Amino acid sequence: MTSFFHPDDIRSLFSQAMSDMYRTEVPQYGTLIDLVHDVNAATLKADPDLHARLKAADELDRLDVERHGAIRLGTPEELSLIRRMFAVMGMYPVGYYDLSVAGIPVHSTAFRPVEDAALKRNPFRVFTSLLRLDLVEDRALAAKAETILSKRQIVTDGALEMIQTAESQGGLTKSQAVTFVNQALETFRWHAEATVDAQTYNDLVEAHRLIADVVSFKGPHINHLTPRTLDIDAVQAEMPKRGIDPKAVIEGPPRRTADILLRQTSFKALEEQVIFQGEAGHHTARFGEIEQRGVALTPKGRALYDTTLKAARAEASKGEAPYDTCLNTAFADFTDGHDAMRREGLAFFQYRAEGTAPQADSIDDLIASGALIADPQVYEDFLPVSAAGIFQSNLGADDHSNYSANANQDAFETALGAKVTDEMALYARIQNDSLTEALTALGQTHLIAKTKAA
Repeated sequence: MTSFFHPDDIRSLFSQAMSDMYRTEVPQYGTLIDLVHDVNAATLKADPDLHARLKAADELDRLDVERHGAIRLGTPEELSLIRRMFAVMGMYPVGYYDLSVAGIPVHSTAFRPVEDAALKRNPFRVFTSLLRLDLVEDRALAAKAETILSKRQIVTDGALEMIQTAESQGGLTKSQAVTFVNQALETFRWHAEATVDAQTYNDLVEAHRLIADVVSFKGPHINHLTPRTLDIDAVQAEMPKRGIDPKAVIEGPPRRTADILLRQTSFKALEEQVIFQGEAGHHTARFGEIEQRGVALTPKGRALYDTTLKAARAEASKGEAPYDTCLNTAFADFTDGHDAMRREGLAFFQYRAEGTAPQADSIDDLIASGALIADPQVYEDFLPVSAAGIFQSNLGADDHSNYSANANQDAFETALGAKVTDEMALYARIQNDSLTEALTALGQTHLIAKTKAA
């Protein structure tokens, strides 16, 4: 019987290879990794309760290996092929993101693990965007871009062979996995030679800098890799001291006692030398990003978050107070604290049994007794407004006013060749399954039906 290398292990090989490659290509990324490591170590040392909670929830080991990357694709065929590539690593499309709502002519998904055990081993994610040439007003330029994109092959013959092998035999051996990773890495490598001339590049930039980034090169070079920090405010403050120029505002919710969803910041994109068919020039796209992940919110919690964020941005647009002030003011009434959010049904949790308990009347009684532990589920996904804010800060502030909201999930899924998974359903499944398992272990099965009814 053939022994296959586990997809989780292939994903770990690939994410480490990607990180090593990006560290070589963008030296400041290495500085960023060292900074995040130092801040995380200091945060855990200063907060023993946080250290104990992460360790007990089996989330501590994933911290150092955790990364997300981002790529931008040009055609439906490329998206379908990338889906097949990521499937070899146990990564599947989760969520649909319409970035046209923030003036970016793409729609996206996140390829990531979906099972709890896989997430805890290595939660590597790649935020993957597909260019929306249908949104480009200059139809002649859109047609030219489509022709340019049709001539490129973003996956090597060797990688394609390994993808087909994995699909036909149900997996890869260890030696095949190593070959696959080495070949797959080439898709995401930076190429300083553009596939277009300088005039075409400039025309694409005029339409949108992101369009130029997608269309002008041999493939979807990884445009950032993102380590996870436990204190993004400390990282933001420390970056200038280490020679890194951060963006002005941390995207996402404000600092809270119990972090929610996702907070992100980045250092400014590199200006890189490029050869446009014999003519020297430069291109700006690749940058470094840092994230702090909080608890995943339920539909009720997410609706409250979206309403609150909208109010903060509306107030900030008046120009009467700094954005941070408006954000903190708006979120002052958003319930804080993990237990309070759990009681109000605002956030998702994962349950585990701890010892034994006499028959209880409610979940709250079991938690109060210490027999049932509710760990906050890490938010594994992304925020369209935050993603657009990062994109805009690294593409040029004037590039976000030419497009309006124009979601088309059906077209995206047709290009993908699959349906995207609803992230809310994943969090709910983990919560419900873990609660059933914990209540069964505690001999409290009478509460299962009551919980489902609630």
